[in-house]
Amino acid sequence: MASTFMGLETARRGMTAQQGALYTTGNNIANANTLGYTRQRVDLQQSESFPSVGTNAPKMPGQMGTGVVAGAVVRVRETFLDTQYRSEASKLGYWENRSAALSNLETILNEPSDSGLSAAMDSFWKSLQDMAVDPQNAGARAVVRQRGIAVAETFNYLHQTVSAEKADAKNELSVAEKEINTLLSQIDQVNKQIGSIEPNGYLPNDLYDKRDGLLDELSKFANIKVSYEAPGGNALAQAEGKAIVTLVDDKGNALGTLVDKDGAKQVKVNSNADDTAVQSITIGDTVVDINNFNSIGKLKSVVESYGYVDQNGELAGTFNDMLKELDNLAYTFATEFNKVHEEGLSPNEIKDGDKAISFFADSESVDGSITDRNGFASRMTISQDIRNSLDNIANADPSNPTLGDATYVSKLAEIINNKYDYGNNSEQSNFRNYFEGVIGSMAVSAQEANKMAANSATLQQTVDNRRMSVSSVSLDEEMTNMIQFQQAYNASARMITVMDELLDKIINGMGVVGR
Repeated sequence: MASTFMGLETARRGMTAQQGALYTTGNNIANANTLGYTRQRVDLQQSESFPSVGTNAPKMPGQMGTGVVAGAVVRVRETFLDTQYRSEASKLGYWENRSAALSNLETILNEPSDSGLSAAMDSFWKSLQDMAVDPQNAGARAVVRQRGIAVAETFNYLHQTVSAEKADAKNELSVAEKEINTLLSQIDQVNKQIGSIEPNGYLPNDLYDKRDGLLDELSKFANIKVSYEAPGGNALAQAEGKAIVTLVDDKGNALGTLVDKDGAKQVKVNSNADDTAVQSITIGDTVVDINNFNSIGKLKSVVESYGYVDQNGELAGTFNDMLKELDNLAYTFATEFNKVHEEGLSPNEIKDGDKAISFFADSESVDGSITDRNGFASRMTISQDIRNSLDNIANADPSNPTLGDATYVSKLAEIINNKYDYGNNSEQSNFRNYFEGVIGSMAVSAQEANKMAANSATLQQTVDNRRMSVSSVSLDEEMTNMIQFQQAYNASARMITVMDELLDKIINGMGVVGR
C-alpha cells in the first residue's frame, strides 16, 4: 500500500521538473538572437512506478505512478541537416572563390573595350594600312612605331597584372592554410574540454554549439566527414563524444585525418622547387599529390587559381593558363611580324646596306633576339634600332629598293589575317580569332562559376533554413511552452494544497468521536 504522504512527493517532483523546464525555456528566449545557439529542451521522464522491483516487493508490476523527473537538458538538433549544410558549404566556398578569380581576370583583360589588347592591336594594323598609302611618309612611320610600342606595353601590363593576381592568390593560399590549422586547433581544444566533462554525467551543450560552429567554418575550405568517438565513464546516453574530422574527396574516400582523439593535425601546402605552383598537400603525416586532391572547397579553388603542377609536370591553373596564352600570342605575333619585317628594306638599309632589322625584341636578351617563349609577354618591346630611327622601319621590297613599296607595307598589315600555330597544340588561326577564343573561353568559365556559385548559395540557404526550423529558437513556440510549463507547475502546487487538506482531515479530523 502506498504511503499516506506519497502524493506530496509526486507533486513536489512535478513542481521541480516543470521549474527546470521553465528555466530552460527562459534560456532559449534569452538566446533567441545568439548566433550559433541551438535551442534546448528538458528530457522529462516518468519516475519509477510503485511498487518498485525488489526482493520483498509484491509479486506485481508497478501500477501507481510516482511522478516525473527532469532528465538531461538536450539540444534539439538534426545531424543529417548538419551534414547536408557542410556539404553545400564546401561547394559554395569553391565556386565563390573561383567566380571571384575569373571576375578579376575579366576586369584585367577588359574585353571588349577601347583600351584592351584587341584595340591596341587593331590600332597597330590600322597604322600599317595608313603607312601603305604613303610608305615614304615619316609621320606615318612614327605612328607605326608608337602603335607598336603601345602593343608591347599592353602585353607587358597584362602579364604583370595577371602575375600580381597570381601573387595575391599565393597570399590567399597562405591565409587559407593558417585559417584551417587555427580551426583544427580550436576544434581539438573544444574536444578536450568536452572529453573532460562528459564522463562525469554532464552534457556541455554550449561546447557542442561552439564545436558545430567551428565545423561549419571548416567545411567552407574542404569536404569533411565528422564522426564521434563514444565517451567513457558515467557519460549520459545523449553525450556526443569527441569529434573525429576526416578530409574526404568528392566520392567520400578519406584523404587524411584532420582531428582525432589524440589531437589536431597540421595541413601544409607544398610548392614546387621554383615556388611557382602547388605540388602536394600534407595532412598530418599523409602527403597527397595535388592532382589527387579532389576535395571541393575554398582550398582547392585557391590552389587552382594560384597554380599547380599537373600530371605532365606542367604549370596549370587559372592564372598560369592565362599567362601562357598571353606568352603564346605575344611570342607568335612578334616572331611572325619580325620575319616579314626582316625580309623588307628600310631607308637606312637601302642607304648603308645594313643587316635585316627586327621590329620587336626581347628586353632581357643581350642582342634583343626573341628565343624564349616563357614569360615573353612581360619582356616584349620595340627593338632599339626602331627606337633610334624611323628610317629603320622597313617600307620597301628588295625588288624595289629605291622607293617605298605600298605592296610590301600591305604585306605587313596582312599578317593579322594569316593563320599561325601558337605552340599549344591548338588549331591554326589568326591573331584576332585566337585572342577572341581565349577571351570567350574565359567568359564561359566565369559564367559557369557565377551560375554554380548562385546555385550553391541557394542550396545552402535552403538547407540552413531547414536546419534553423529545427534548431533555432521560435519565440512563439517558447511562449507557448512557457504557458504550458507554468500551468503544469501551478497544477502541481495546487496538488500539494489538496494533499494538505486531505492530510489535515486525516490528522485533525479523524478519531475525535466520543470526545
